[in-house]
Amino acid sequence: MAVNLNPPDPASLLTVAGVDLGFAAAGIKNGKPTRHDLMLMKLAPGSRAAGVFTQNGFAAAPVLVCRERLAASNAMRALIVNAGNANCGTGEQGLSAARRSCDAVAKALGCSAAEVLPFSTGVILEHLPVERIEAAIPACVNTLAAANWADAAKAIMTTDTVSKAASRTAQVGGKRVAVTGMAKGVGMLQPNMATMLAFIATDAAVAAPVLQQLVREVANMSFNRVTVDGDTSTNDSFVLIATGASGAAEIASASHADYAALKTAVAEVAVVLAQAIARDGEGATKFITVTVQGAASEDEAVRVAKQVAHSPLVKTAFFASDPNLGRLIMAIGNAGMENFDSSRVNLHLGDVKVIDKGGRAASYREEDGARVMKPAEITVRIDLGRGSAGTTVWTCDYSYDYVKINAEYRT
Repeated sequence: MAVNLNPPDPASLLTVAGVDLGFAAAGIKNGKPTRHDLMLMKLAPGSRAAGVFTQNGFAAAPVLVCRERLAASNAMRALIVNAGNANCGTGEQGLSAARRSCDAVAKALGCSAAEVLPFSTGVILEHLPVERIEAAIPACVNTLAAANWADAAKAIMTTDTVSKAASRTAQVGGKRVAVTGMAKGVGMLQPNMATMLAFIATDAAVAAPVLQQLVREVANMSFNRVTVDGDTSTNDSFVLIATGASGAAEIASASHADYAALKTAVAEVAVVLAQAIARDGEGATKFITVTVQGAASEDEAVRVAKQVAHSPLVKTAFFASDPNLGRLIMAIGNAGMENFDSSRVNLHLGDVKVIDKGGRAASYREEDGARVMKPAEITVRIDLGRGSAGTTVWTCDYSYDYVKINAEYRT
């Protein structure tokens, strides 16, 4: 079960002018013919899209198609997303299937296939049953509505136990603009750029280069700061869409007076989604915040935080509420810092200081460590004593269910 995470209230999800969402049961995964597993996002003419994608060398066919199309143009009219099949490791047949799904959407919506982006998530090394997607697209079109964010978020789930969506607003040019997004992903997730799948839309008008800058900056503040198991998926994609349908003046540069306000709203949505991913990590029972302070650089802070967050020994200790301090200092020491001086390190678990200047704090008691590791939410705060940089990473524990879910993923 997810850690302190509930499905989004549909009433809390703001409509975004210029965005309509539809969904359907395409029967992509055998044995689940009635489950909604296909999502269509229709965009108003003039909409722009920017994205960041997986750095995994085995990038899936839809990722390759998205990169190709966004490199040619940022003008997009639709996104088509399927769950149940990743369309990865499928060669030329997979690329053809991804393009065929876009062709079918273009025909249904009356736009160019080059204006459609495809996304897939699910089992790898199985061919995408594209004919099922083609057959279900009319049903997606029939359900298109601006208020369908909650249903759309459900349609892109795989092993997620809770759908993930959130909204914020910002003031741009004296007008209120909406920002709403959704995400899926709970395992094989250690983004180098994004989560497995995340889509955020705003009705603000944003110039193309500014939108690309914004998606990268927001990814580094949110999805690049979450990890479940240290593995980067073949399908990771984070796309930011600006429809311009609010009527607010275009944000033409990052120096625009309202760029910061829009960035804040988009980042808040992204952080909510990123944290939801960690809370819903496969088999998760604990949500863990790892904060690193006193690093020589932000890159160093990220490296240390992720070394702690990735460690299976640390994560299993959190699951058992076992205050095994050796596992924590082991993970910090494995981060590969140059000229590292362990005698400068301080570490807190919650409100309990456990490491003082590289050694066990004189005030520390085992029962205090056990106490602060029992709750469902735990904070680890590390001060390296090397500089003024820092960061925060979110993760979850490893439970028995993590092994079970992944051992039986294809069965």
